[in-house]
Amino acid sequence: MELLPAPGEWQESDYFLFSERGRLVELSDGNIEVLDLPVYFHQLILLRLSFLLHAFVEAQKLGRVCFAPLPVRLWPGKIREPDLMFMAAANAGRIGAYWGVPDLAVEILSPSTELKDRTTKRAEYAMAGVAEYWIVDPAAKSIEVLSGSCSGGTWQSAATYLAPGQMISPLLPGLLVRLEDLFIAE
Repeated sequence: MELLPAPGEWQESDYFLFSERGRLVELSDGNIEVLDLPVYFHQLILLRLSFLLHAFVEAQKLGRVCFAPLPVRLWPGKIREPDLMFMAAANAGRIGAYWGVPDLAVEILSPSTELKDRTTKRAEYAMAGVAEYWIVDPAAKSIEVLSGSCSGGTWQSAATYLAPGQMISPLLPGLLVRLEDLFIAE
């Protein structure tokens, strides 16, 4: 029988025992956080946003786009699973079997993740140096764009875009996201 680490004592090697077996988990402050499975509408939004972002990035040869599940190591002992992420070509060295700090992290809110996505991950992504963070809110049909993270763990600017309308990205000039298309239920 295998003994599991006590709360607060989990290491990255312990985390990978779970994540590499297909478990949706994150590692934070020595603890394993089990993630809820996403619902259909969450995945539909993720699919649409992934296709849009991937097509834009590939057409301009800007870098790589990927989506969860894929562990992202923000710093030693801090591994998150953003719903969607982008790594600029200039930072391709951060991509290995798993990703280092992405240039863009996207989280799609659900009732069980909203507080963590809006507070904890917002602060962590800023502290890690993520250049842009999108918080997608299916209930409000909105996307909050936070950009310009710095080592102090804050964002320099923020804008919230509501459907119907278009979202723009300071990190990816020319990318337009039509929110009314993103939040269609079917």
